Amino acid sequence: MYRNLTIRQKQIVWAWAFLAIPILFYTVIRFYPTGNAILISFQDWNLLGDRTWTGFDNYQTLFADPVFWKVFRNTFVYLLIGTPVSLIISFVIAYHLDQVRFMHGFLRMLYFLPFMTSAVAMAWVWRWFYQPVPVGLFNNALASMGIPQFPFLQSTTWALPSVLAPAVWAGLGFQVIIFMAGLRAIPRSYYEAARIDGVSWWTVLWEITLPLLKPTIVFIVVFSSIGFLRIFDHVFNMTTNNPGGPLNSTKPLVLMIYETAFSAFDMGYAAAQTVVLFLVLLVVSLIQLRILRDS
Repeated sequence: MYRNLTIRQKQIVWAWAFLAIPILFYTVIRFYPTGNAILISFQDWNLLGDRTWTGFDNYQTLFADPVFWKVFRNTFVYLLIGTPVSLIISFVIAYHLDQVRFMHGFLRMLYFLPFMTSAVAMAWVWRWFYQPVPVGLFNNALASMGIPQFPFLQSTTWALPSVLAPAVWAGLGFQVIIFMAGLRAIPRSYYEAARIDGVSWWTVLWEITLPLLKPTIVFIVVFSSIGFLRIFDHVFNMTTNNPGGPLNSTKPLVLMIYETAFSAFDMGYAAAQTVVLFLVLLVVSLIQLRILRDS
């Protein structure tokens, strides 16, 4: 049968043959676990026993749980604060670093280094920074200036910003590199024409640089948003003595899913939380893409 095919048909057969492996791999790795998680969310399962169909009981319990709404709020606080702060800081760094010629490669490497560092190691280092006197670096510095020590991780008000700060810092290197790639892709002729016309740097930034960086900004915003919605490593390692911080003030949805699944062994309830997180990620990403592409 293969011999009777035309050259065009043979090309199509070979194309699908090569595509079959990645499609199968993606189906097994992505689609099957997603479908299985949705199925488990309608069941009662302790990871070892038989599964029992419970319908929407897990979702009813979830939406009636005050801890879930607290965690849901924390997750969006990470998103709404972390994404714009990291975007602005990384752009400012990239914009000025792009104009530096002396030791340019070395400076780029320094900014990218935190992104290469293990999140676990980084979280424990920052946790050491936040410890009370005489251990913590920050409180020791405050004490040397006669300022009372600050309850970084022990305060329901300041625990979340204290966890968010190293998370923002860890992702800056990647965003700086992406912004610099976008800046380098802008034709120099635009800037030369603006310089000849005597256009101010603010007008150049607002009318040339930012509009031409729009695809880069869209990518960074979506990528960063997904990262903050899925934040886990920093929170888990910086609050191991009290997971989620005082009164769950720093607990994100991913940490709640982890504890429900592997501490309480309630896989059905954890799967329902996972489905909610998936829907949040999907909706937020689609909204951001729509807004940024249409703006």
